[in-house]
Amino acid sequence: MSSHYEAPIREPLVLGEKSYHDITMDIVKPIEGKANKNWYIAFGIALTAFLWGVGCILYTIGTGIGVWGLNKNIGWAWDITNFVWWVGIGHAGTLISAVLLLFRQKWRMAINRSAEAMTIFAVFQAGLFPLIHMGRPWNGYWVLPIPNQFGSLWVNFNSPLLWDVFAISTYLSVSLVFWWTGLLPDFAMIRDRAVKPFQKKIYALLSFGWSGRAKDWQRFEEVSLVLAGLATPLVLSVHTIVSMDFATSINPGWHSTIFPPYFVAGAIFSGFAMVQTLLGIMRKVSNLENYITRLHVEYMNIVIIVTGGIVAVAYASEFFIAWYTGSPYENYTYMSVGAATGPYGWAFWSLILFNIAIPQLLWITKVRRSFIWSFIISIAINIGMWFERFDIIAIVLSKGHLPSTWTRFEPTFVDVGVFVGTIGFFFVLFLLYARTFPVIAQAEVKTILKSSGEHYKQLRDGKNEH
Repeated sequence: MSSHYEAPIREPLVLGEKSYHDITMDIVKPIEGKANKNWYIAFGIALTAFLWGVGCILYTIGTGIGVWGLNKNIGWAWDITNFVWWVGIGHAGTLISAVLLLFRQKWRMAINRSAEAMTIFAVFQAGLFPLIHMGRPWNGYWVLPIPNQFGSLWVNFNSPLLWDVFAISTYLSVSLVFWWTGLLPDFAMIRDRAVKPFQKKIYALLSFGWSGRAKDWQRFEEVSLVLAGLATPLVLSVHTIVSMDFATSINPGWHSTIFPPYFVAGAIFSGFAMVQTLLGIMRKVSNLENYITRLHVEYMNIVIIVTGGIVAVAYASEFFIAWYTGSPYENYTYMSVGAATGPYGWAFWSLILFNIAIPQLLWITKVRRSFIWSFIISIAINIGMWFERFDIIAIVLSKGHLPSTWTRFEPTFVDVGVFVGTIGFFFVLFLLYARTFPVIAQAEVKTILKSSGEHYKQLRDGKNEH
């Protein structure tokens, strides 16, 4: 437990007169109580979208990839766009749990659990796209370097697409271990409170026999630290490798050395935006207003401003270099005069509006500290980041070296359906998680209660006066 107190001028991270027991009660309420009406409405919408997506995926597999809007020149489009978008959304979770743990930031306590859950659910969605993009998902295991019946045929280790397989699987496994480790004390708490024998048994299995002894806590802290150290390079490596899917090719507009850092910044940018979106909903649905405060929202918005600035500078340099080379091919990349005035002009300007213009509102303190504005801006950013990936893929591929290969990509209802389906699946998972798992790491919030809780800060201020 941290015995040092913070300066009285710092805002509290836990509001209200909370004791340790109050925290427990507030966090187990959504699990032990009945779900409210809003939860059922949200779940119904998400489930409908998910089932629509399942239908579209089955139709794709049964009929073939031809049902998407792809053609002989544009072989990647919505599917890879969505893949990169989902992988990017997962990034904030690892950043919050690993990097901020190493920097000992107290404000991560209330948001890390949901951010990590979001990471895992987003990686599920991302992994779905390359699999159905194969057209023959039952051959999916061919991407793994395993002994096989073809005279031990090996995968091509030179291909960035294979690096993707390794990056995503490592990412998923490390995030899962990270998330689960943090959940152990919370599962044990629910296990000890459970009245129904079946519930008790399930949570006893999930908590791996956590007893809360000092030895348990010591190991818990050690493992968290080691995992944070292992996961920090992952924050950088996963999206770097995703960017290499493009950067190692020879298409103008793709083979650009700026891609890795710029993709990583974009990933954290969109990831934090998604955390804002989800926590905006969570605060209301699970009544967590005292734990997710204006301060949390403001800190996340500051991260969004920084990474958004990096992304904006990357756009500017891409645009300038494309113009400065004077190469006619570069005039048709996703950041160029050709893109801004061509048939995909609407996508280009959507990107500029949602990703650069709207986030600048966060420089204003009132906007940065407002829940509703943060919510709106976070949704805008995620739309903008989707357009960024779409522009990079569709605009670049639609104008090849030969004018005879110039073509348009038009999404079909199946493209749209699969995408909407993954969004539905994501929210189905997230809503179920909110009803069965503690959405806030109660053990960690308790460690900052005395240093950063409103009630304790007031008591200390009172002492100083007398």
